[in-house]
Amino acid sequence: MAITPTHGPVATYPSAGAVLALLKPITWFPPMWAYTCGAIASGAPLSSRLVPLLLGIVLAGPLLCGTSQAVNDWFDRHVDAINEPHRVIPSGRMPGRWGLYVALIMSVLSLCVAAILGPLVFAAGTLGLVLAWGYSMPPLRFKQNGWIGNGVVGLSYETLPWITAAAAALGATPSMPLVLVALLYGIGAHGILTLNDFKAIKGDIEMGINTLPVLHGPRNSAVIACLIMGSAQAGVILLLLYLQLSMGALLVGALLLAQVLCMPRFVRDPEGKAVWYSAAGVGLYVTGMMVTAVAFASAMSALPITG
Repeated sequence: MAITPTHGPVATYPSAGAVLALLKPITWFPPMWAYTCGAIASGAPLSSRLVPLLLGIVLAGPLLCGTSQAVNDWFDRHVDAINEPHRVIPSGRMPGRWGLYVALIMSVLSLCVAAILGPLVFAAGTLGLVLAWGYSMPPLRFKQNGWIGNGVVGLSYETLPWITAAAAALGATPSMPLVLVALLYGIGAHGILTLNDFKAIKGDIEMGINTLPVLHGPRNSAVIACLIMGSAQAGVILLLLYLQLSMGALLVGALLLAQVLCMPRFVRDPEGKAVWYSAAGVGLYVTGMMVTAVAFASAMSALPITG
């Protein structure tokens, strides 16, 4: 399918505003937040490592996440022409093959910054890039199946930054409880990502992208998303109780209860309320992440450094 600009003359080079729109700053928050949570959860003193911490946050957000957004928009330019023709590539604001060029340049920058932060972060950054490209690029194109694609993104956006930050802060392999809590929040993010799929059902059907709403219908997918998010947080609560971090468990439980109270409204009208629940439920979810990180930090002296 040919992509034609919806307005204005065809440019030779993208503007700075078009590049920023391609990198979608609004999407940088989850991995940056997860990286911050991992660093705090490590319990390591951060004042002496402030510059590497800030550089790691930049790597997780603008660089790696920004790269993933550019890669996704390039390989999704045809479906975006159906679902969201105003986006930067189908609208013509990102001319020619510049969407691909930006993705490649950002990949190189990400690897350079990851190398500065050491071999462990470089390895994690490389894995993140492999997952970012594999999510969107044929022949892997993990996003073709909502179960696989959302799982890959959840692990990339939440689990990997959390563990990487903790390892970088500690200078050692994080404890198994810390790895487990990062994994749980990454699994829960699978449900969060499903919330983004309700707006594009028509185009996804036309392009053969089997998101959960396409595979199971809007209402069933809403139930699945709620169950995944809720179950992951329930697992976090049980882990906190096991570690005798009762205050953290109580606070995360209260945040989960608030989400549960919002879920019926979302399930009744998933397509109409997905954006609303994304704002309400996800805000409570990520607040629970920080509560958990602080709880871990308060008890790290009692936990083993290596798992």
